[in-house]
Amino acid sequence: MTGSRTKQPGRPSLLDATHTGQSEYSSETTNLELIQNRQRYLGASILFYHNPVHLVRGRGVFLYDAEDREYLDCYNNVASVGHCHPHVVKALCDQAHELNTHTRYLHDNVIQYAEMLADTMPGNLEICMFVCTGTEANELAMRIARTVTGKNGAIVMENSYHGNSTLINELSTIAYSRHNRPDHVAAVEPPNIYRGPYLAGENNLAEKYATLVNEAIEVLDNRDQGVAAFMCDTIFDTQGTLEAPPDYFEKVYAKVRAAGGLCIADEVQAGLSRTGRNWGFEHYNVVPDIVTLGKPMGDGHPVAAVVTSPEIADSFAKSSFYFNTFGGNPVSAAVGKAVLEVIRDEAITDHVHKVGTYLRQQLEKLAERHAIIGNVRGKGLFLGIELVTDRDTKEPANEIARDLPDRMREEGILIGLSGRLGNVLKVRPPLVFSRENADFLVETLDRVLP
Repeated sequence: MTGSRTKQPGRPSLLDATHTGQSEYSSETTNLELIQNRQRYLGASILFYHNPVHLVRGRGVFLYDAEDREYLDCYNNVASVGHCHPHVVKALCDQAHELNTHTRYLHDNVIQYAEMLADTMPGNLEICMFVCTGTEANELAMRIARTVTGKNGAIVMENSYHGNSTLINELSTIAYSRHNRPDHVAAVEPPNIYRGPYLAGENNLAEKYATLVNEAIEVLDNRDQGVAAFMCDTIFDTQGTLEAPPDYFEKVYAKVRAAGGLCIADEVQAGLSRTGRNWGFEHYNVVPDIVTLGKPMGDGHPVAAVVTSPEIADSFAKSSFYFNTFGGNPVSAAVGKAVLEVIRDEAITDHVHKVGTYLRQQLEKLAERHAIIGNVRGKGLFLGIELVTDRDTKEPANEIARDLPDRMREEGILIGLSGRLGNVLKVRPPLVFSRENADFLVETLDRVLP
């Protein structure tokens, strides 16, 4: 039994599968007392599923609840190289046993980690500034962009999400209604070639979508804001996981730089081998001015960073300074290093490419049997499955989609929901996901989908 499933007005549709209030749960909900205590002390914090799962441990791609039931994790972007990877856990424990303090003393770990991280980046992206979360990384990136350019405005995608500080919440257009948008923010339609203004099969798709940035630049100039930065999540998570036309970012970056702005690649979601490349932007033959990192960097430990060029870092340092009490501390740096070592030693990037290709092929075959699947898209092990009631009209099947995470949970699989219409199943498992795991996911979807 579940509580109320009535769509709540005023919140993004993708949150239909998440819950914030006790009124959404019935008296027969499992763990109701735990939920009530959580709501009492944590406020309106989001929980997944109409019948939330009480997790107590994890190993690899699996999570276990308080009754020791096993779930295949097809959602978690935090435990990047697998839940409780032994190499990462050992690095954390060993360093915590020796020393943990801030980074205003010399320590080998943070320097070695910065060197390892810079080696994964193209071009002259080699200066690392460590923080704790993706929100902090995006906040610092915007601060750098504003300082270096002398401008104030930001261009983002419609329905974007970049974090939850005051400034970055303003850049997260999913978080509030359009009429509350501040003057320093301009948003453009994402390159959704399945249901956007320009569709697959049309000519010059990249140019058509990139041209939308011209209006955003003009709007910010007319408001005397100028363009400090263009910030974009290169897997377009909250837009429902999109694949931009191959030369889209090249064209957008050229327009933004011509307007005096910097290009920020938000790699919190797409980065660290997730898309079958080191970084999501590498699929598009561009080198950003600033890269922001977060979620998966510490395999569950809070590690995040801003990576930029020496020229931009030096320009920023002329009139500002930055430090972070916890970012890059010896334990966090040890954990970050260990994650990169696992990715290197276990050939994770190549594994993600191979398994992700296989999974997408199986999902496309599944679409041949289920008309409700309108589109399968994404890269590596970050895939979106858009559900529609009619393939011709593309009417979103959001009522069905809203219940599917719950039904999959009952079958032992944890999966997410995304998209501005709330009708895109999000597949984003730990990077050690196998072909056998992929088969189980597809077989279960085959049973559950109408």
